[in-house]
Amino acid sequence: MGILIKIASEDELKYAKQLAEEYQISAQMRGTGIATRKPEYLETKMKNGNAVIALDGEKLAGFCYIEIFSSEQYVSNSGLIVVQNYRGLGLAKQIKKAAFNLARDKYPAAKIFGITTSSIVMRINSDLGYKPVALTELTTDDEFWNACSSCSNFDILMRHHRKMCLCTGMLAASKNEMEHDLSEMIIKEKE
Repeated sequence: MGILIKIASEDELKYAKQLAEEYQISAQMRGTGIATRKPEYLETKMKNGNAVIALDGEKLAGFCYIEIFSSEQYVSNSGLIVVQNYRGLGLAKQIKKAAFNLARDKYPAAKIFGITTSSIVMRINSDLGYKPVALTELTTDDEFWNACSSCSNFDILMRHHRKMCLCTGMLAASKNEMEHDLSEMIIKEKE
């Protein structure tokens, strides 16, 4: 597979409109909750270096971005998408891993989280070290939860006061926590 996965920049702004359309198509195909994204919002993620893009030459293959919440205590990997023609190649896992590493490198003190209805994304997240958690263990930042308003399941989330939805919440330790835990394990092994 000759697909390049890289941190998106202003050079990739031309893909924002296509990405927004891909989110719409995916939501319709899956019939489950996927929040829509506006091209301008995706452009901001690219300009800030908070997105990962997969390109097959000049063709868009996939995308994922990170969002920062609660004064950098939490970072989410959001909007993972693989264009239809590139599905089934393991690309989602590679993109998600790149976004996960980007989040950890830029915000080493932040816990990384996500919500999803996709069993594929849940498996990828588990492989990266995420654990399923109650939604109440995630950020309380209204900005994050308000982004769910374009999802078809938003009424369920709000009816249950953001404690329950069809999405599964997943949380991974921060880079700093992981390094601390590793240091403690090494010390214990030496004892």
